[in-house]
Amino acid sequence: MESSSKYAMEILSKELERLQTQDDIGASIGLVDDEDLFNWNVIYEGPSDTLYEGGFFKALIKFPEDYPNNPPEMRFVTEMWHPNIYPDGKVCISILHPPGEDEFNEQESADERWRPILGVESILISVISMLNDPNLDSPANIDAAKQFKEEREAYEKKVKKLTQLSVEML
Repeated sequence: MESSSKYAMEILSKELERLQTQDDIGASIGLVDDEDLFNWNVIYEGPSDTLYEGGFFKALIKFPEDYPNNPPEMRFVTEMWHPNIYPDGKVCISILHPPGEDEFNEQESADERWRPILGVESILISVISMLNDPNLDSPANIDAAKQFKEEREAYEKKVKKLTQLSVEML
């Protein structure tokens, strides 16, 4: 086993243990498979006073072998309708982008992107923040962003319906 992979496993093990004992992160964390520290299940409770309140949203986090040098990938398994979540469920927020500058995205500074000092808790908090306050300047789901801007009532109705479905699908 490569040393970077072994280091990643040590860090992930500590982060998982710490996060599983925290009650205030708005999510439940576990492994997809007890033998694999690189794939996590996350179940978010919909934050109060949002369109997601009362819902339960399942996501998967897949960590690279060189974590924490590079960010994990996160994908919602629960159907979502949000400007910063691709139709396939992949989450698109700056903190999940690889470290450094992106010559094709001048709106995003290196400080907003992944840095090895960040951890899973930072990702969880960023996703909750994103659910409440979408970034419409850089949408992953163009249709959701357009509806959010132009037909807010229809957007909210669709999100509330998916929130209801998320409870039924548990």
